[in-house]
Amino acid sequence: MSTNTGMKAIFDCVDLNLWYGDHHALKNINFPINEKEVTAIIGPSGCGKSTFIKTLNLMINYVPNVKMAGQINFDGQNILRERLDLVELRKKVGMVFQKGNPFPQSIFDNIAYGPRIHGMKKKDELNKIVESSLKDVALWEEVKDRLTAPALGLSGGQQQRLCIARALATKPDVLLMDEPTSALDPISTLKIEELILELKQKYTIVIVTHNMQQASRVSDKTAFFLMGELIELDKTAKIFSNPADDRTEGYISGRFG
Repeated sequence: MSTNTGMKAIFDCVDLNLWYGDHHALKNINFPINEKEVTAIIGPSGCGKSTFIKTLNLMINYVPNVKMAGQINFDGQNILRERLDLVELRKKVGMVFQKGNPFPQSIFDNIAYGPRIHGMKKKDELNKIVESSLKDVALWEEVKDRLTAPALGLSGGQQQRLCIARALATKPDVLLMDEPTSALDPISTLKIEELILELKQKYTIVIVTHNMQQASRVSDKTAFFLMGELIELDKTAKIFSNPADDRTEGYISGRFG
């Protein structure tokens, strides 16, 4: 199911299987994710979308009774087999969740959190990273005069952009987004979508979304999951105009899901 475009796959999942206890949640997933592309993951609730995205930075390890088999190759290293520094992995593979979850700290300290964990202490360096990260998410002009104010005082859309900036502050290679706009109003959703299109110039982005229109607007590739299987992976335009599998067509056209 590889889409041979000549682009470099930053992630390549090979025969990936995952079980929650006896429940086989991901079945033989073969899934290359290309560098500096937006890959959308669609499918009905409970089909394995969020489970899959959480394997890519091993956040899934926090769930009890999880067992995995196969390979998740990241930059040529199988992260399921190697002894990994998980802090380092999550520095390179950042994650943004459904709902903005700022720390109960200032706007500045939210962004500076990651760089400080990785040893950055100099105030002028932290200032630069905070400013550049907030500019990356088009939030700098809105908050530059209140960086010491609590992040929880921001609107929902601003909180989500702040969380994206927090993920970007460690200079990741990949940004994972698990339904990042599901809790937002249409205007904030549009801002996040515009942001995704800008960020893909610098980052590889994987986005789980229930919103078909969103997937078609922001992604280069789309993957359709159903009952733990990757049914189809192709260029987004092809998936939405001429899918190869009847089940993909049925889901996109609203016949189920």
